[in-house]
Amino acid sequence: MGKESKQFLSKSDDIAFDLKHRDKIKFNISRYDAAVQKGEQRYDNIELARLRAAQKKRNVLANLYDYLLEFENNAKNNGSEVLWALDEKEAINYVVDILKQNNTKLVVKSKSMTTEEIEFNHGVEAIGVKSVETDLGEYIVQVAGEKPYHIVTPAMHKSKEDIAELFHREFDTPEHSSPEFLTNFVREQLRENFQDAEVGVTGANFLIADRGAIAVTENEGNAIMSASFPKVHIVIAGIEKVIPSYKDLGLFWPLLSAHGTGQQMTVYNSIYSGPKKDIEVDGPEKMFIILLDNGRTELYDQKHQAESLSCIRCGACLNGCPIYKNIGGYTYNSTYSGPIGSVITPHFKDFKDFKHLSFACSLCGRCEEVCPVKIPLPKLLLYNRKDSVEKGYPPFAEKLSTNLSSFVLSSRSNIDLVSGNIKNFGKKLVEHKIVGSKRKLPDIPSKSFSKQWKKRK
Repeated sequence: MGKESKQFLSKSDDIAFDLKHRDKIKFNISRYDAAVQKGEQRYDNIELARLRAAQKKRNVLANLYDYLLEFENNAKNNGSEVLWALDEKEAINYVVDILKQNNTKLVVKSKSMTTEEIEFNHGVEAIGVKSVETDLGEYIVQVAGEKPYHIVTPAMHKSKEDIAELFHREFDTPEHSSPEFLTNFVREQLRENFQDAEVGVTGANFLIADRGAIAVTENEGNAIMSASFPKVHIVIAGIEKVIPSYKDLGLFWPLLSAHGTGQQMTVYNSIYSGPKKDIEVDGPEKMFIILLDNGRTELYDQKHQAESLSCIRCGACLNGCPIYKNIGGYTYNSTYSGPIGSVITPHFKDFKDFKHLSFACSLCGRCEEVCPVKIPLPKLLLYNRKDSVEKGYPPFAEKLSTNLSSFVLSSRSNIDLVSGNIKNFGKKLVEHKIVGSKRKLPDIPSKSFSKQWKKRK
C-alpha cells in the first residue's frame, strides 16, 4: 500500500467519526440542498437542459483541437497573449516571468481551482510577491493556512464561530463577531489591495471560442475588481473549459448557478475579451491567458474517462456524495475532491499513487443523477479501477486475499474445507486490516450451514 493510500485511510478513519465535523458539513450541505431544489424548480424541463449541455460538451471534446485553435486566434486578435502550459511548472514559470517584467509586488486573485492546482500562491511567494485571495471563502482558508475544502465553497468545513475565532486570533477583531461584521472587515482590507496590486489573476469558467474571450461567474464582485483594477490581467484556465460560442452561455450560466448555489443566475457574470482598447478608460493594459494541460491530454486519450473533461465544476457531485460528506474534502489530498476528483486526479497526478481514490465510492449513483452535464461518474470510476488492476497496481495482500476468496467461494466444498474457528481467525485479520476498529463482523458458526443442514436431515 502506497503512502497516499495509507494517509487516505488514516484520515478517513479520523474524520468520519468526528461528530463536530459531521454536524458542520451536514448543516452547510443541507442549506445547499434546499437552495438547489428551488433552483431546479425554476426550470420547466431541467432534464432537457442537462441533455443539451451534455451534448454541447461532448461536441467540444470531439472537436477540442479545433475549438482551442479558434479560441487562440480570436484571443490574439483581441490583443491578448495566449500561452500554452504543459504542466504546473511551465505555468508557474510563465507567471513568474510576467510578474518580473511588470515589477510586481502584490497580486490580487479571484477564486480559481486551476490556480490551486498549480500551487500559484506558493510559486509567486517564492520570488517575494504577495498573493492575496479576494473571494471571501478563499480569503478565510488562506488566513487559516489551509487549502480550499470544496470546489465551490472553500470554507464549508468552518462554522461562523470558527471564523470569528480565526479572525480574532489573526486580526484582533472583537470576539464572537458576526458574519456581517467580518464580511465588512474583509471588504475594507481588500479595497486597499485592489488599488495597490500591479497584477490581477482570475480563472475562467468558460473559454469562448468564437470571441476569444473568457467568461467568469461570481457572487462577490471580487473577480471584476481583480481583473479591472490592476494594469495586468492573468487568466489561468484548463484547456477543457472551451465552449463554441458566447450564445452557449445562455445554457451554461443558469445550469452552473442552479447546481452550484441554487441561484437563477449568479450576481456577476462577466465576459473579458482582451486588454482595454484605446477608447476605453478602465481595464488592464495587458492580458495574458495561460491554457493549462497538466495531465488533461493524458485523460483525453482515455477512451472512457475522457468524458470527465465535460465537467463545469459546479460541485453538485460533491454535495450529493455520501463518501465526501463523511470523510470531508481534505482527506482526498488533491485539488479536486469528491466523485469528479476521484475520476480525474489519478490522471492529473501519478495514477499509481492516487488509484485508491477510484475505490473510495459506494457506487450509489447519486453523483450521476445530479450532474448538469450527465457525466457517468460511477462508470468512469469503475474504468479507473479496471485500469488499476490491469496495470498490476493492487498490493500483494489484496491480490492474495482476492485469489483466496475466489477459491473459497467458488464451491460449497471449498467453503467447508476449514472449521469455523479458522474462519473466525481470518475474520479478525479482515477486521483489523480492512473493516477498522469502529465496526465488528458477526462471528462465524463452528459448523457451516451445509454441515448443519446435513446433520439435521
